[in-house]
Amino acid sequence: MSSQFYITTPLYYVNGEPHIGHAYTTILADVLARYHRLFDDRQVHFLTGLDEHGQKVSQSATERKVTPQQHCDRMAETWKEVWYKLGISNDDFIRTTEPRHEKVVIDFLNKVYEKGDVYKQEYDGWYSVYEERYFTEKDLVDGKDPICGRPVERRKETNYFFEMSKYQDWLIKHYEDNPDAVLPAFRLNEVKGFLKQPLGDLCISRPMSRLDWGIPIPWDDDYVTYVWFDALINYFSATKTPPVGLKVDWPADYHLIGKDILTTHAIYWPIMLYAAGYEPPKHILAHGWWLDKSDARMSKSDGNVIEPLVMAEKYGSDEFRYFVMKEMVVGQDAGFSEEIFVQRINSDLANDLGNLYSRFAKLYHQFGWSKYKLSEEKWGSFSTELAERAHNLESVVKREIEALRPHAAIEEIMMLIRGLNQHVEHLEPWKNAKIEPDKTALAMLDVLDALMLVAELLVPVMPAKMALLKQWIDDDVHVPQKTEQLFPRIDMKKLKLESAKAEKSDNPAEMTIDDFAKLDLRVGVVTSAKKAENSDKLLVVEVEISSEKRQVVAGIAGSYSPDELIGKRVIVVSNLKPVKLRGILSQGMLLAAGSGEEIGLLTLDKDIPSGAKIH
Repeated sequence: MSSQFYITTPLYYVNGEPHIGHAYTTILADVLARYHRLFDDRQVHFLTGLDEHGQKVSQSATERKVTPQQHCDRMAETWKEVWYKLGISNDDFIRTTEPRHEKVVIDFLNKVYEKGDVYKQEYDGWYSVYEERYFTEKDLVDGKDPICGRPVERRKETNYFFEMSKYQDWLIKHYEDNPDAVLPAFRLNEVKGFLKQPLGDLCISRPMSRLDWGIPIPWDDDYVTYVWFDALINYFSATKTPPVGLKVDWPADYHLIGKDILTTHAIYWPIMLYAAGYEPPKHILAHGWWLDKSDARMSKSDGNVIEPLVMAEKYGSDEFRYFVMKEMVVGQDAGFSEEIFVQRINSDLANDLGNLYSRFAKLYHQFGWSKYKLSEEKWGSFSTELAERAHNLESVVKREIEALRPHAAIEEIMMLIRGLNQHVEHLEPWKNAKIEPDKTALAMLDVLDALMLVAELLVPVMPAKMALLKQWIDDDVHVPQKTEQLFPRIDMKKLKLESAKAEKSDNPAEMTIDDFAKLDLRVGVVTSAKKAENSDKLLVVEVEISSEKRQVVAGIAGSYSPDELIGKRVIVVSNLKPVKLRGILSQGMLLAAGSGEEIGLLTLDKDIPSGAKIH
């Protein structure tokens, strides 16, 4: 067995902010990495990062009037912040604009070129700007991009091609010899089905004349590298120059991906590696999609996507982590709705785990159990079935994790928790502590000891809350005040009421002219702007409205630099109650369109005087 366990997420495309699909893959990788650190003697290395080249990045940077590198730098901080708030424990974060990556890509290109696997040819085909790739006529679905359904355009240009087709037989044999190379098994069957058709060659360049944001082709300055050929190499390049103090060996144990990028990872990537003289990854694990109430895939383009930080900030990052790990069987699709989320948190965490601990803490104080010590016979007060479940739990959880079944591992832990609750109900300590104080106290300390096991085994899923629980029930049996709650119950009726109000307010038909008249919208001229301290997203903008100057804190730092705002005629909601954002007074709001990094201020195209009312 290798001395390390190396696991990766895909490189996420830098142009948008993380959504539930990105969050699930990253949390899954994090949970698996944490369990392997817990159970495994091997060094664990967990890699994630960003794909930062390509036409879409270049276009977005142009629209925002920044350089592509500035755009990527801003977005990288956003992604890192989300992963930090979701408790992600990655050992490395690689970006394809880093010199350490570019150096390896150039070396990789030279290897396949010198081997004779690259040729130059004119190509005439259908190009998808969104996917940044070519399709043949037969690939199109209703004349559109078969992956995203967007329009394509006809292009004729000369490019470099990687002779992928010559390795088709090798790849077929590789999968015959390694039936677990793609997981789950039905995904491997999809790949094998694809390989029954002739495999085409891969266009690996783009002319510098239309795209200069990419890694240059080392033997021809007129071309840059195709974004997928560049990005896939990150898994390998990260092993060449890992962070200081870390050593990472190739190949990777697991590439975690969404099923929509199976072809690039299960066909392009192993062939690229083999052609360059390297081993393919040991396993490619493709998970399913999150679906909304109508069973449609959640995606940014469809407007039904869940933003992980919204859920984490509303209900807790550990609660969000628990839900996505418990709800989705790895490889299958799963449904997501806020109502299902709340029901799961209330039943599993608030009712089962939270109430078990709260009940113990209350009784512990009430009957003064601090003078007792655990019995030498571990869990001797339990029934045979419950004791066996507790004794075997660690090995069962380890087995399920090795089988890539975190949902099943979590369920095994929850079954013990439910058994402990039933045990407490049977003991009736609130009554028997007065009749048989010693026996009851020792039996309840067995429950506390089992709770410590639960906390240890759930740390990879809920690192913050389980660290807190372990702190509360350490070896000295330090417990919290009985009023503290580990998982407060969420009020479903209140949630439904808030949801109904939101739906009503989102309906334009519900708004009257009187409602609109309550808004005092005024023309303002920006006289100064600066970045807010301790925030990468906020700008402090001074706006002149008639002769009055207002300070407005706006979340537009990802789209505008302070200098480019000076002199803009903006629209200000001037009758908002002043508030403090990050401790900074804000006396109004600027109107803008979009979300996240895709923000544009609403401005005037005529020289209307400041203070003029918007009708």
